[in-house]
Amino acid sequence: MRSPLLAGRRVAVVHEWFSAHGGSEDVFLAIAGLVPHATRYVLWAEPDAPIDGLALRQSWLARTPLRRSKALALPLMPLAWRTLGRPAPDVVISSSHAFAHTVKLGEPDATRHLSYVHSPARYLWSPAFDGRGANPVLALPRRVLQGVDRRASRHVHAYAANSAEVRARIQRYWRRDATVVHPPVDTDFFAAAAPEGPAGDRDYLLGVGRWIPYKNFALIIEIAARAGLPLVIAGGGPEEVALRRSAQAAPTPVHFEHRPTRERLRALYQGARALLFPAHEDFGIVPVEAQAAGTPVVGLRRGGLCETVVDGETGFLVDSLDPAAYRAALARLPELDTDRIRRHAAGFATTRFQERMAGWVADATR
Repeated sequence: MRSPLLAGRRVAVVHEWFSAHGGSEDVFLAIAGLVPHATRYVLWAEPDAPIDGLALRQSWLARTPLRRSKALALPLMPLAWRTLGRPAPDVVISSSHAFAHTVKLGEPDATRHLSYVHSPARYLWSPAFDGRGANPVLALPRRVLQGVDRRASRHVHAYAANSAEVRARIQRYWRRDATVVHPPVDTDFFAAAAPEGPAGDRDYLLGVGRWIPYKNFALIIEIAARAGLPLVIAGGGPEEVALRRSAQAAPTPVHFEHRPTRERLRALYQGARALLFPAHEDFGIVPVEAQAAGTPVVGLRRGGLCETVVDGETGFLVDSLDPAAYRAALARLPELDTDRIRRHAAGFATTRFQERMAGWVADATR
């Protein structure tokens, strides 16, 4: 029997904050599963987090009101990561989309610090992507935190990035290289037949994700209207009221599925004609889930979608945010083969992540 990863070595696995399940939390749990004997650290766990008995050590920020406001807590996060104590494990693996990569639980000559990066903090380094950092008043604090971010991560021995897009950002912002390890996607689950059957007969378009500005759900409504097809929007978020208002004015039916279960989401994927995804994502797990269900993706030719969709084979990539261009791509959907779409998605399965992640950790800790 193969020995567990890093067996016999003291290991810490670190994540930002633990909230309701998202892509970064799934990666953290997958890493923790590879190293079950590791001690797990987070800044805090939110009250509705599905911890399910998972032992998590929380920082002192968890005992303050700041845990309720990520924006207010942001300037103190590097300090929190540097004041966890000095357990001095042999290996630290951080799962980072803000400042977790700056954690220092031992001196670099005795502790190997590895960091899996979902993205350098978008509101810090890429405010055009994330409105939380775009306010001009924040320009000076942002530059200060950028310097802190870069200096406080010099001890990291090796980086992994969840996509080539994020690897390029690490090179540009931190002047470091990274190994690309795509995140785990439960492709087997979404490929399996939904017990209740698909939610339709490929007769509607689908949008899935958080209802926030950069996901472009208002554009998705317009694309469906131009195509003359019904639309289902699944997810939840602060733009709900505005999106429902836009849907009422649309000439074609728009149905909202508020925070569907995984089982319901699988049925929605399997019943859709295509997933619309006109957003610039770091990686994008939703398009892979859709393809695992045999559903093609029509999305923006930027970011992670360039790595997860094979243009002309598993979907179509569009160079603009022009609804007419998406309508033209939708007209070509009959050219695609469902089995080819599913086979491609299988390349992002959880087992592939486990293999690549274990290989990267082993190489970086020799």
